[in-house]
Amino acid sequence: MNYLRLENITKHFGTFIANDDISVSIAPGKIHAILGENGAGKSTLMNIISGLYQPDAGQIYIQEQPIKITSSHEAIKLGIGMIHQHFMLVPQLTVTENIILGTQKSWHLNLQKKQQEIAALSQAYRLEINPTAKVENLPVGTQQRVEILKVLYRQAKLLILDEPTAVLTPLEVESLIAILRQLAAAGNTIIFISHKLEEVMNLCDTITVLRQGKVVATTSTEAATPQQLAALMVGREMDLDLNKSHTSPGEIVLSVQNLQVADDKGIPAVNNISFELRAGEILGVAGVDGNGQRELADTLAGLQTIKQGKIEFTHHPSLVGYIPEDRQTMGLILQFSIAQNLILKAFKYLPFCRRFLLQKEAIALHAQAAMQEFDIRARGKNIKVSQLSGGNQQKVVLARELAREPALIIAMQPTRGLDVGATAAVHSRLLAERDRGAAILYISTELEEIMAMSDRIAVIYRGEFVAILDAQTATVEEIGLLMGGGNRRPGDAGIR
Repeated sequence: MNYLRLENITKHFGTFIANDDISVSIAPGKIHAILGENGAGKSTLMNIISGLYQPDAGQIYIQEQPIKITSSHEAIKLGIGMIHQHFMLVPQLTVTENIILGTQKSWHLNLQKKQQEIAALSQAYRLEINPTAKVENLPVGTQQRVEILKVLYRQAKLLILDEPTAVLTPLEVESLIAILRQLAAAGNTIIFISHKLEEVMNLCDTITVLRQGKVVATTSTEAATPQQLAALMVGREMDLDLNKSHTSPGEIVLSVQNLQVADDKGIPAVNNISFELRAGEILGVAGVDGNGQRELADTLAGLQTIKQGKIEFTHHPSLVGYIPEDRQTMGLILQFSIAQNLILKAFKYLPFCRRFLLQKEAIALHAQAAMQEFDIRARGKNIKVSQLSGGNQQKVVLARELAREPALIIAMQPTRGLDVGATAAVHSRLLAERDRGAAILYISTELEEIMAMSDRIAVIYRGEFVAILDAQTATVEEIGLLMGGGNRRPGDAGIR
């Protein structure tokens, strides 16, 4: 008997069909992956299961009983718990307070008793945690345990995890995988959504692949390969191996000496960082999110002021391409068209402007060429970028930032939230820029990407480069420990 069965689920948004006659069966006590490109319908389907959306057609069954999930509150009552990629926790509250938040109907709260209940629950599931600790003082991996305990406290039997490893170190990922296996062995059913095919292969029992709102395959993990899954997701054969050519770094393009930068609140975010970056080289920056990466990237791009230290460019700073962390708030003007976004850095110059007047024909030709070169998929150049998928939005940013063949490229989380096809396109383009002779600072929390893309790897922890390693000889275990603040080598910081 299936724990959850979806039968012919369909959901429209206007004329757009997000879920098209989807049928999926999920066995009890199993870990079932849902894969698909951005826009394939995964989030809509999960929002239907968790009560946020109502299907236009179809039926949901739990243990073969037909049900209607009218709200998130109803989903919780039915034993369905959603663990979001971005944690829904209040940092200033304790673990216990976060877990019981919204469950207490009485005016009389026996907090000590609740702490004992949370401690017992954490021990029962081997999710060891201090119930009195404030969430803001906990590492990211431990915060995720709080999220899991939160749904277990509400007696959820079906757990939906959306991109759960996006902000974890390799050691935390290993710990999470062990926890999920243990939960499944205890009888919980888990839906696992991820773009990371190796994780899916390592963890899940069964995989359903969505493409353009439809189910295109359901298979056991044993019968699948990452290449097959990638091809099913995008509808064509995919080469998942990066074809990175050998390169000999050239002249120094960027020199950073004893850099110190404070965040928006005046708190030190970058502490005494020194490094050099050469032409034809990719320096990857590995680290858990929130360790100074954004402040470092913004400072190098000229968006943040230096507290102390020195930055030297051998080329004019205008020849810097910046792919920001958040394409929607920093990389694009969402209400502008594709063509307009493509000239944001050059609209004052020829051929786009003549005698203070924008040249529509030149702008249109430029947009058409960029859309073809970067495979930006849209109905036309005048479509607002807000209407594009995340992958196509990122291609617009790439096309603009690389248009002037910059000597230095700062790529901050360039594949965040992108599916396997869009990720491959971004990687391919950046490697082509490296081969052209650009110096690239590649900042990502995706360690596999960092290791595959980089020539050297700097590990950042609490605003410091705690080591700079050769990418060919560095290991996942070594970098993972450094990302978590362990195993620091004396004298590593500041290695060039």
